[in-house]
Amino acid sequence: MKVLLAVAEAESFAGAAKLIGISPPSVTRVIAGLETRLGTLLLARSTRSLRLTEAGRRYVDDCKRILLELEEAEELAAGSSNRARGDLAVTASVMFGELYLIPLVTAYLQQHPQVTINALLVDRLVNVVEEGMDVAIRIGQLPDTSLQVVKVGQIRPVVCAAPSFLNRIGRPTEPKEVLRMPVVMSSASNLLTNWHFKVGKSAVTLHPHARLVVSSNQAAINAARMGWGLTRVLSYQVAELVAKGELEIVLDEFETSALPVHIVYQGGGRVPAKVRTFVDYCASQFLADPTLQPVTQG
Repeated sequence: MKVLLAVAEAESFAGAAKLIGISPPSVTRVIAGLETRLGTLLLARSTRSLRLTEAGRRYVDDCKRILLELEEAEELAAGSSNRARGDLAVTASVMFGELYLIPLVTAYLQQHPQVTINALLVDRLVNVVEEGMDVAIRIGQLPDTSLQVVKVGQIRPVVCAAPSFLNRIGRPTEPKEVLRMPVVMSSASNLLTNWHFKVGKSAVTLHPHARLVVSSNQAAINAARMGWGLTRVLSYQVAELVAKGELEIVLDEFETSALPVHIVYQGGGRVPAKVRTFVDYCASQFLADPTLQPVTQG
């Protein structure tokens, strides 16, 4: 299997021989023997090129997975199961990834030099299994899932604006007042399109008319910070600006229930060290971050 992977990477027998330190005739014999045993052609050969057949591509994918599992099994038997290695695919929404995940990714990579990470930051629901993700950060209620789940925090939808804007226009004292105020709205997240509030024991949903609609949460936040109008975002997205006094949260007494933040990952059998260590590291950091935790009274 290792010889075949070397041939696939080098696209030649001679190149594979250099990669793994054996002679080209030995590589040729190994591949020929493998194809004879399997009863199928793995490599299509010509005088100018060497490429994997369809069966060869499928077999190479299986070989990569099997060899990685073998390495992990050997490490477990040797007592070094915490050594993380290999490729790790993670996903999160764009702003959460930029503000929270990427700083953790870079710190994790410094601690685990044998891991490489591909971070997919998109504002859509990524299918973890079908799209080959190892770990995902999810905001909101989770459907029933076979994935492993770790709750690491909660966030709130909030309405905010620049203090200068509020000083000029006035601060809303009840949700319906937002309908007559300038609004900038992001279309990037369906969590923010409808403005939900809790008034007494009733739930109220408003649909403010936005004169400015933008395709990213950051753009909506920038417009609000410049004093253009109100916007509705998730609390973590403006935590730093609120702390600096550049934005002010209004109508917080009418906020709906907080949204949970989860780390989800593929599990079931033995979880690879790269996944286990990454999940543990991120969970500990998220749980220690006050902007992702419930506000305590008193």
